[in-house]
Amino acid sequence: MSARSSPGSPAASSRRPTSRPSDAEPHRDDGEDASVTTTSTDRSANHDRRVSRLGGRRWAVLALVGLVGQIAWTVENLYLNVFVYDTITDEPRVLAAMVAASAVAATLTTLVVGAWSDRVGRRRVFVAGGYVLWGLSTAAFGLVTVDGLAGAASVAGAVTLAVLVVIVLDCLMSVLGSGANDAAFNAWVTDVTDSTNRGRVEAVLAAMPLLAMLLVFGGLDGLTRAGEWRAFFLVVGIAIVIVGVVAWFLMRDAAVPQQQPDGVWRSIAFGLRPSTMRANPALYITFSAWAVFGISTQVFLPYLIIYLQRTLRIEGYALVLGVVLLGASVVSILGGRVIDRFGKVRSILPALAIYLLGLALMAFVRDFTWVIVAGLAMMSGFMLVVAAIGAASRDATPPDRAGSVQGLRMIFAILIPMVIGPFIGAAIISGAGETYEELGVVKQVPTAGIFVAAAVIAVVVVIPVLALLHRERRTAAVDA
Repeated sequence: MSARSSPGSPAASSRRPTSRPSDAEPHRDDGEDASVTTTSTDRSANHDRRVSRLGGRRWAVLALVGLVGQIAWTVENLYLNVFVYDTITDEPRVLAAMVAASAVAATLTTLVVGAWSDRVGRRRVFVAGGYVLWGLSTAAFGLVTVDGLAGAASVAGAVTLAVLVVIVLDCLMSVLGSGANDAAFNAWVTDVTDSTNRGRVEAVLAAMPLLAMLLVFGGLDGLTRAGEWRAFFLVVGIAIVIVGVVAWFLMRDAAVPQQQPDGVWRSIAFGLRPSTMRANPALYITFSAWAVFGISTQVFLPYLIIYLQRTLRIEGYALVLGVVLLGASVVSILGGRVIDRFGKVRSILPALAIYLLGLALMAFVRDFTWVIVAGLAMMSGFMLVVAAIGAASRDATPPDRAGSVQGLRMIFAILIPMVIGPFIGAAIISGAGETYEELGVVKQVPTAGIFVAAAVIAVVVVIPVLALLHRERRTAAVDA
């Protein structure tokens, strides 16, 4: 999967009110500082608004739980593909099928756990317990090898069996991770933030996948290059378990504005009802933009490390990724303030332009230095688009549906992109037929065409964003 970024969801009506109790006053817990804001509209930088403060405890939870969760997703989204490629099979359709299966599992889990957490009015137990189990499932990948399964079948059969075991484990990891991170943690973030600080929070969360990749590349990539996959998965799994334990003591549930009286299954159906779609058009327009953008990123992201390592043959690819990820993380964090001031929706198109520039450069550059330049533009634009869309959708989340809406986010931001995008990338790779030979074995490698296809798809994002801008202008005219 692509690095799962922060969530989003809709307004409770087709025309957002000027203020909402849930936005005007952040939920407090255990004495944490949260100053009151004066307005909840997200239209312009001209509004003089006080920024609500989250307090040290909440920022600590955001940083720790958010970062380690993204480390886990980095392992699944990027290194699990490399693990399968290096130790099991180089068939790109296997990687695409694995990504799609885990996306389906993650989406279904988020729908159920998000609605369940709304129903009980609790997030902490799902986050803490889920992280512990998530860590254990991650560590289990180190036990899967073709050689270990050779006694159960022929060589070809052992490969097939290993692929099936990895896909099942990947789905299990996705179930546990999505319940803890995508559903419960992201609902908690919506609970404790408001429209004055969500751009900043989303920018920090959007940078977490990049920081996570930087930490994994810098600290653990040597294990994978040496073939020490068991140690690699064990270290990551233990880290996730520890954070789950710490989260139990550090995290505090915010006061959910209204405990959801609907049953779990009725809450799940909330976002799928035609009446909800009619009442919240901005929700589905925003998420449609996210879906198209997600498809674009998933065309190349599952194959990115393999492209750098095998196609471009950059020996120092970890250094390239380190510089790119660190630089893009800084841009994303600093960009959060600009997003809050300039407006979430209005920030999407400039960020998209940066992303498109990066993709165009990635399609042509081969030199070490220029790959860094292209990667910085591509990943900076990537993170800024995610931050802007995520913050805009959080602003519109119905206060009593923060958990349920995470399932909608997963459908549009994860399921649709991860079912479609990797197969587009796989088709381009297979069609190009480029290969390299290692120890007498010929393997397929990704081509620059994946970046061209990603750029073409990303251009379509302009359509829903223009529709959102039109709605904002119309709402501003009515309010005036």
